Amino acid sequence: MTHTADARTVHLTADKADSLSCLVWELAVTTTEPAALRDWAAAVAKRATGLVEPLTLHEVDAGRGEAVLRSTAPSAKGAALAYYEVNLHADGRAVVRRFHGSKANPGREQVAFALTHEVLAKLADDIAG
Repeated sequence: MTHTADARTVHLTADKADSLSCLVWELAVTTTEPAALRDWAAAVAKRATGLVEPLTLHEVDAGRGEAVLRSTAPSAKGAALAYYEVNLHADGRAVVRRFHGSKANPGREQVAFALTHEVLAKLADDIAG
């Protein structure tokens, strides 16, 4: 599903949806008026408060025009870990995904995550600024 309004486009890929929430695979937001990359990343980390874990700036690669935010501390269940990752691009693109990994096995896999429609709309606004 894609929605465009003002200076932003929001694209949602969801596994399931009902009248209250959806199981999000990926949320992509594009804004035509992005702030400077480091400032944008810091603002998203501060504003995006509706997720299970708060976000923190993990890395800025100015040469590639990319910034990565991740959950401050991943959710843990036994040896399993889950965390959000937000990739920001200097051209105004942002992508939100959730990953699952294990302390016992290297690597990670993308997983769907549940958000209410209200939290999803707020997250898209928080990212777009």
